[in-house]
Amino acid sequence: MAEKLNGDDRAAALSALPDWSAVEGRDAIFRRFKFKTFNEAWGFMSRVALRAEQMDHHPEWFNVYSTVEVTLTTHDCGGLSIKDIELAKFIETATG
Repeated sequence: MAEKLNGDDRAAALSALPDWSAVEGRDAIFRRFKFKTFNEAWGFMSRVALRAEQMDHHPEWFNVYSTVEVTLTTHDCGGLSIKDIELAKFIETATG
């Protein structure tokens, strides 16, 4: 089971993800992605889904046409873990 990030470890991990924001009322991070077309959004989701499956760590997400909203948290530990940080870093590279 993953351990919840706290203190300096949490601050350092989040500093590497400036485009992600805290989710009010939850120990989670969020980011909205906007693509030119539905096809681009779907391709992005496919790339993320393949990596998430490899990691056995799956995002909460919502898609409408060219917009994808992603929320990351680790349910096993009740909050943000290194798994979320690693997946968020991958997601940053999957947009192109």
